[in-house]
Amino acid sequence: MKAVVLAAGEGTRLRPLTEEKPKGMVEVDGKPILTHCFEQLVELDADELIVVVGYKKENIIDHYGDAFEGVPITYSHQREQKGLAHALISVEEHIDDDFMLMLGDNIFDANLADVTRRQREDRADAAFLVEEVPYEEADRYGVCVTNDYGEITEVVEKPDDPPSNLVMTGFYTFSPAIFHACHLVQPSNRGEYEISEAIDLLIRSGRTIDAIGIEGWRIDVGYPEDRDRAEALLRGEEPAEAQD
Repeated sequence: MKAVVLAAGEGTRLRPLTEEKPKGMVEVDGKPILTHCFEQLVELDADELIVVVGYKKENIIDHYGDAFEGVPITYSHQREQKGLAHALISVEEHIDDDFMLMLGDNIFDANLADVTRRQREDRADAAFLVEEVPYEEADRYGVCVTNDYGEITEVVEKPDDPPSNLVMTGFYTFSPAIFHACHLVQPSNRGEYEISEAIDLLIRSGRTIDAIGIEGWRIDVGYPEDRDRAEALLRGEEPAEAQD
């Protein structure tokens, strides 16, 4: 299964760490975030890494070259950062079967293999890792509604009044049907082409999407303090905010 990694973002909230490098090259516990991503995808038997680059892309290309631990890397350039669905369309020509998608600013210690295993069972058109967050934080994410079978029935991006506290994380598996949905997505109020809208279009077309509850943890490295939390967890320490 191929793996797509989205790493085109500028990472403005991580400044000054991203003034000279893209977000994916910010080091966490001694190595770039993207290295953490690639290592996990190789463990999941990715047979090709397709990396969407943009801001300061040469830093990524020069660092990794054309392979990582023997797995070939293909680069796709997203010239304008217009949302995750827009980024995904840029790799359509490289995908002809089910694939993994990982956001290149997330670090996981979680049950990612459960997601790929579900996709390979051929009972769902997509599957992704979800986690529960406090209700007051749910409006920062793509929020999911599920039925009694664990299938996702609705996805709403950053809603003012979240219908649940179950949110998408940064790891998904899809069939190529997602590309048609991405082409149908219209810009959101933020002016972006949202992956949550593409997922919702799949659901409304009758496709089955399974939610896999996270076991473990993940950190979306959006701010410098997130990097500090991820480093603490990787070292088996309590993050500073959780200390007494």
